[in-house]
Amino acid sequence: MAGGPPFSLGVETHAGLAALTRAIRAEEDGKQLRKELAAGMREALKPGANEAKGSIMSMSSAGLPTSPALRSAVARKIRPEVKLGGRWSGARVKAFKTKNVRGFPNAPKRLNRAGGWRHPVYGNREVWVQQRGKVDWFDRAFQGREGAYKSGVEQAMENMARRIADRAR
Repeated sequence: MAGGPPFSLGVETHAGLAALTRAIRAEEDGKQLRKELAAGMREALKPGANEAKGSIMSMSSAGLPTSPALRSAVARKIRPEVKLGGRWSGARVKAFKTKNVRGFPNAPKRLNRAGGWRHPVYGNREVWVQQRGKVDWFDRAFQGREGAYKSGVEQAMENMARRIADRAR
């Protein structure tokens, strides 16, 4: 196009991401470009996910060894998530529910809370205890490095925007 690309190269905002996604859809190989953009955004967030995994794995374990291990089950469920289009568009690191781990699907959320959680002692529904995990293990993994992860995601978006803009010339 003689007038430049059909969208702004400033994709730091949600509107910029939406414009980039629309431009990708308009391309002939849009599906492949979309996959590459999502992969680039996930790659930018992988260090944060690894940091969160390391944080939960460093939580102390004071109890009987039971199977499956809670910390490793939670760590396996931490991964970067990218969505392009729909109700929510963006990139984030998410700790997904641990569905079949000791009947404790909300383990990532409860381990992160200061209040902890209550549970019966060895299945005895008459005796309950309050248990605490490693407070803010997920949140602290990102403190001070939010800007680096955000700029990595924005860089992946900028690179894709440039690729599409170069095609239009």
